[in-house]
Amino acid sequence: MIRRITRFSTQSVRRQILCLSSLVVTALYQHNIHREVQRYKRSFMRRCLTSLAPRTRSSDKMHFIDIGANLTDAVFQGRYQGRQAHDSDLDAVLERARSAGVVRTLVTAGTLPQATQAAALCERHGPGTMFSTVGVHPTRSSEVPPAQLTEHITRLYDAITAGGKTVVAVGECGLDYDRLQFSTREQQLPVFEAQFGLAETTGLPLFLHDRNTGGEFARLIRENRSRFGDGVAHSFTGTADDLHALLAQRLYIGVNGCSLKTAENLAVVKQIPLDRIMLETDAPYCGIRRSHASHQYVDTEFSVKDKKKHSREALVKGRCEPCEIVRVCEVVAKIKGVAKEDVARAAFNNTMRVFFPKEAADMGDSPYDLSVSAESNTVVAPSS
Repeated sequence: MIRRITRFSTQSVRRQILCLSSLVVTALYQHNIHREVQRYKRSFMRRCLTSLAPRTRSSDKMHFIDIGANLTDAVFQGRYQGRQAHDSDLDAVLERARSAGVVRTLVTAGTLPQATQAAALCERHGPGTMFSTVGVHPTRSSEVPPAQLTEHITRLYDAITAGGKTVVAVGECGLDYDRLQFSTREQQLPVFEAQFGLAETTGLPLFLHDRNTGGEFARLIRENRSRFGDGVAHSFTGTADDLHALLAQRLYIGVNGCSLKTAENLAVVKQIPLDRIMLETDAPYCGIRRSHASHQYVDTEFSVKDKKKHSREALVKGRCEPCEIVRVCEVVAKIKGVAKEDVARAAFNNTMRVFFPKEAADMGDSPYDLSVSAESNTVVAPSS
């Protein structure tokens, strides 16, 4: 009898466990169905709302002019340190820039061969939207022997003349005491000073470079200020004292990711008046990285892949592109406590007035607003 009762009890417990297990499985199944139904409903509502919302036109976005992009660099042809990693994707890079609101780009040059390449690139890929500079970068000054300096300046002048309206500035020129291993101070000084004469002769603004010069760059600007009209100290990374010394000479200040690396950098950039600021990327070099103090202020993210897994739909890891100018704008706006549209407007108008003065005059007080209101994603064409 005891054995029968024990067997009966065990069977009863087993039935109860099976019953409870069945109920639990059923409940979980129903819960999962409910969760999936709710997820589908939310997705469906999002699609409905998206279809009802007005579509964003190209004229609704902010517009930018990237004042410094090294688009002749081999990385945009897929070559890194002499090795081919992928096919040329410059057309995809330029399309991403247009999609981000970049309506004009200044392709910078630091040597005579680069100036020729830059002008050709502009004519081939973006006539009317891409422009170039002609000059000698301070770190390339060693390539211009003193005995050939006058001849070299003449050849730069010829390149400017040949480039016509495509060439909008003399430079990149200046002083760089961070990389004296490439060109000594004694090699840099005469080449820089000679380019003041080039600006004076052509009437073009200066696209300037200053790195750790202990005030010598500012002194030369001050001594030669009457020889050129406008100029921009691009990729500015100096101190507050450096900033105010350049502002005192009525220079514009170019800001990119390298200008925004540290908390000290941010404090200095915050002091740049909006009527003196320009935006740039210095592609492929000066992107905003996660380690930078500025990264916390970035809103826009892009799809990024390693060059070994290259995709034309994604940025290459570590290679800055002109489309990233929107991130620079976001950071500047947040640290200055103003709307990003106000930063974009100010930088655009400043850039137009310096590099495209006749066109800017035809476009009135705010070329930016006229550009944004245009139906196409290009700046209104010059009237002359």
